[in-house]
Amino acid sequence: MRIGVMIGPERGDTARKAARMVDDIKWAESAGMDTAWIPQIPTDFDALVTVALLGAATERIELGTAVVPLQAQHPIALARQALSAHAVAGGRLALGVGPSHHWIVQDMLGLPYEKPAAYSRDYLEVLNPALNGPGTVDVSNGSFTVHNQLDLGPVAPLPVMIAALGPVMLRIAGEHTDGTILWMADERAIADHVVPRITKAAADAGRVAPRIVAGLPICLCASGEIDTARDRANRILGEAEVSPNYQRLLEKGEAKDIGDICIAGDEEAIADGLRRYAEAGATDLSVRLLPIGDNRDELVASKRRTREMIAQIAKDLR
Repeated sequence: MRIGVMIGPERGDTARKAARMVDDIKWAESAGMDTAWIPQIPTDFDALVTVALLGAATERIELGTAVVPLQAQHPIALARQALSAHAVAGGRLALGVGPSHHWIVQDMLGLPYEKPAAYSRDYLEVLNPALNGPGTVDVSNGSFTVHNQLDLGPVAPLPVMIAALGPVMLRIAGEHTDGTILWMADERAIADHVVPRITKAAADAGRVAPRIVAGLPICLCASGEIDTARDRANRILGEAEVSPNYQRLLEKGEAKDIGDICIAGDEEAIADGLRRYAEAGATDLSVRLLPIGDNRDELVASKRRTREMIAQIAKDLR
């Protein structure tokens, strides 16, 4: 199982964010982490530009986007951007994309959010051949009519994964991509809902077994601080729970909110939690470091303790 950490976007002054993310990726690579996942937050840094930045500062670690919303740009434009970032990063990009949510696409961007699964399938029918150039992309489907020459090709294999929460999206992920990237999925949801559907779809399509990336908030803390960590997870990460997509996914498992999914406690408790996700079928973990504390110094110290512990667990689990 690959273990990686989420990096950025950081709150605060824009001019300082890039330097902080470079510091974080240098730590992740030196600590032996397999992957760094860069969220695409609608109010912050562009994830693929960040991949290029972090790729130039590293040599080995895989750099994934989690995830780029499909509706925000044409598939040819996304392919061109992804291939460029992939080249700058020396062939270490894992492109995570997704149909996003109505509150981003419709409410924030003013774009249609109708039949997102069908749109995702149509999008991938253009994106996949564009990423496997150079050559001409000739595709006509329900959403796109494309006749476009591209002189770019991948400098190394470029895995594509898509955020897939429901049955239809999981089938599309298995048929058209290398796997899925999850958020708000507990062990039961992964084992009983995600793994069987995406694995069958991939097998039926003649594809290799898919990657299943589970995003998890994690906090190293004393037993008496576990409730504090879960409350903080709900406070700073829980706004996405209003999405019907996430609500339906939560119903597939036992967790009621992101606080329930948060793995908090001592080293043994966290290692046990990660093993449960591996046993459920997750091939990758994307760790959201969740510091706790009453001031900045305490938060920074908590983050450092948690990330050092995660790096050690990653070595032990290999």
